[in-house]
Amino acid sequence: ALRMFSNLLSLQCEQIIQHLNHKIPGVNIAELCQRIQTSGIEINVGDLAKIANIISFLFSTAARNNLSTEELVATLGNAVSALPKHAVQVIRHVWNEQGKSTSVSEDAKNMATMGQFVDIKWKLGVAMSSDACRSLKYPYVTVTLKVADPSGQITDKSFEMTIPQFKNFFKQFKEMAAVLETV
Repeated sequence: ALRMFSNLLSLQCEQIIQHLNHKIPGVNIAELCQRIQTSGIEINVGDLAKIANIISFLFSTAARNNLSTEELVATLGNAVSALPKHAVQVIRHVWNEQGKSTSVSEDAKNMATMGQFVDIKWKLGVAMSSDACRSLKYPYVTVTLKVADPSGQITDKSFEMTIPQFKNFFKQFKEMAAVLETV
C-alpha cells in the first residue's frame, strides 16, 4: 500500500508540475482520489485537494524563487511538519526530475486568481409536465462547464437556460468569435 501511495503521490506531483507549465489545464482530484481509494488507502476528496493545494503552492513558490531541491525540502519541512518521510522523498524526486524546468510566467501569475476552462458539455431537454401544469412541453438547455480552479483542481459547474437565454448566449459567443477573427 505504501508503494501504491508513493506512486499516486508522484502522479499527483507530476500533474501539478504539468499544470504549472500549462501542459494540462488542471489536476482531476476526484479521479485521483478514486484511484487512491481503489488501492485501499482511506482518503477523502477534501483532504486530497488540500494536499494538492499545498504542493501546488510549494512548487509555484519554488519555481518563482528558483529554489534548489534542498531548499524546497527545507521549506516543505517547515510548512508541513507531520509529513511522512516517504512523501517528502517522493516530492523531492519529482521536483529533482521535472520541477527545475518549471517557470511561473507573468501570465501564470496573473491567472492565479482565475479558473481555466477545460471542457464543455451540453444537452437539450424538454420538461413534459409539472405539479402545476399537466402539459408543459418546455424546452431547455443544460450546460456543464469543466473548470480548473487556480490550484488546478477540476470542478464541474452546471446551469440551465431557456431557449431565449441560450440564443443570447450563442449570439455573444458569435460576437466573441468575430472579434477573435480580427486579432
